Amino acid sequence: MKRVGLALLVVILLSVPACGESLTLVLDWFPNIDHLPLYVAQERGFFAEAGLKVNIVSPSETADALKLVAAGKSELGISYEPQVLVATSEKVPVTVVGRLIGHPLSTVLYIKGRGIEKPADLSGRPMGYTVAGMEDVLAKAFCDLNGIKDYKLVHLEFAIVPSLISGKVDSVMGGFRNYEVVELELQGYKPGYFALEEHGFPDYDELVVIANPQFVKENEKAIVSFRNALSKAIAEIKKDPQSALTDYFKAIPESDKKLERLALEKTLPFYAEDQNLSVDRWKTFADFALKVGLISRPVEVEPILWTE
Repeated sequence: MKRVGLALLVVILLSVPACGESLTLVLDWFPNIDHLPLYVAQERGFFAEAGLKVNIVSPSETADALKLVAAGKSELGISYEPQVLVATSEKVPVTVVGRLIGHPLSTVLYIKGRGIEKPADLSGRPMGYTVAGMEDVLAKAFCDLNGIKDYKLVHLEFAIVPSLISGKVDSVMGGFRNYEVVELELQGYKPGYFALEEHGFPDYDELVVIANPQFVKENEKAIVSFRNALSKAIAEIKKDPQSALTDYFKAIPESDKKLERLALEKTLPFYAEDQNLSVDRWKTFADFALKVGLISRPVEVEPILWTE
């Protein structure tokens, strides 16, 4: 009996991912509906069923996930495709292992009724941007691609909605079509936006899961398990969004329920269809990033994308 028990213990131990009982995942921002698949996977036990205990951590700033993952201080993190390409071009070691949001949420946001109907109407007006070194470059690219002239770029940090309402700027590069749009609507304004992928930008993954390259090399089974749990969670969200929202409110009880309900409606079409990381799609955006000056040297995308 002791030998049988020992054999069973060995089998159990071998089935547990090499990373141990717990993985730390650092978000890109505070918890929100963009992260819903993570919380559904957590609340419904999909991670646990896969032998994973995922500790979801909020960062102090949006670049924390990249820094901590690259330094080996966190196994997983959430980042943005443009941010990953910038980091890779600067030799920051990260591997992309999955997707949360499979299309751009970022837009050039404005308020309707103020004389803006087409991109060219932004000529001669101040345009805000959020993240310096990334969104300002993308703002210039948007203006160049769409014939916008005599504009002034204004760094807003993340005061997007107040800056639009006050008239400090007439548009903002980096306003999300799910959150800032809803915030404007809740304050009685009619938001409008220019979708990047409809105005000269290649389609790209808004939010991706990144991992420490050494961790990936040593824990491929854990990565497969994580991706499977994430896929299962996204399928559940699309099947029954309201039930998924209940899970989210259980996990994040302090969230603004009205805002999150409305944001979910706008986010549903953008959750990743699968966990496949397209080399061709990433290469197209990397080439675009080089052309517009977001990155200063070419990036080979295949080595940073993990595929089963």
